[in-house]
Amino acid sequence: MHFLDQAKIYLKSGAGGPGAVSFRREKYIEFGGPDGGNGGKGGDVVLEAVPGLNTLIDFRYNQHFKAKRGGHGMGKDRTGAGADDLVIEVPVGTQVLSEDKEEVLADFTEEGQRVVLLEGGMGGRGNASYKTSTNRAPRQHQPGIPGQEMWVWLRLKLLADVGLVGLPNAGKSTFINAVSNARAKVGDYAFTTLIPKLGVVRHKGREFVLADIPGLIEGAADGAGIGDRFLGHIERCRVLIHLIDISHEDPATAMQIVEKELEAYGAGLEDKPRIVALNKIDLADAELAKGFAAELIEAGADEVFPVSGATGDGINELLDAVLGYLPDRTATEQPGIVPSEDDGEGDAKPEEKPWSPI
Repeated sequence: MHFLDQAKIYLKSGAGGPGAVSFRREKYIEFGGPDGGNGGKGGDVVLEAVPGLNTLIDFRYNQHFKAKRGGHGMGKDRTGAGADDLVIEVPVGTQVLSEDKEEVLADFTEEGQRVVLLEGGMGGRGNASYKTSTNRAPRQHQPGIPGQEMWVWLRLKLLADVGLVGLPNAGKSTFINAVSNARAKVGDYAFTTLIPKLGVVRHKGREFVLADIPGLIEGAADGAGIGDRFLGHIERCRVLIHLIDISHEDPATAMQIVEKELEAYGAGLEDKPRIVALNKIDLADAELAKGFAAELIEAGADEVFPVSGATGDGINELLDAVLGYLPDRTATEQPGIVPSEDDGEGDAKPEEKPWSPI
């Protein structure tokens, strides 16, 4: 399945059905009078967040959505049938933006969430509703209120608790494969990851969702590499893991490059808690790893976790630190996550650190 996280679509709700002009024609009734019914209501345009979707690819091939109009009013005071609502299914995490992308019209963060984006037009009045003591044979009626229409942007932001950032070839794909059920592609070249990947991490009886995004390079905010558009998928994360390759010629500079790109992107990413991990320690000795960790702390890191996604060294300590930033609940209490059996590592929880809700 192809991944698409932005799409522009046209929406139009149904118009109301016109009212009828009709008069009774019955034997032995000399003055039958008006009996034209009202028109039916047009269909609403409803967006609903459903499980099982993680891309907007369906909207690449179908961009126009129009609800049906209401039924015509009829004689014998029969009201036209109301049209069914047009329900458009979107993935959880989708935002609906105005055509100029300046206003968020809806934000789907939970399964089953429904938003009526456009209301259908009301049906027009039939001539029976115009009958008065002085106007006993009215011939006027209403045509029905037209439906509403608009162009909107759909933007998908994957829902994850923890985000994984770093330069290309920092070992992010190997790391997410080692700690979660993800099966990300691993390769010895830049930009192995071209689209975001999600994985469910199970650690000490708790679960959380980890998101891996394509690597950032210097100038990503200006379009270098594949840009920084995918950073939108970690805007909802509670904490970021910053992976730094120990084999980089200057790990401190590598950390600062990514930090600058996060700051240039904005959207609150520069203020999110960070956990700095010095990755691939299996390629260096302990003394070199200790020296690089000291340089990273001097460059602004609060703490550095030496880890190896390939061998698993230091992974448990890093995940312990991650749990400290998450609320005291398992993913089984969150929508969209399948409960799993306890991993048998105990129920001890690390000391909670303060975190700010998104």
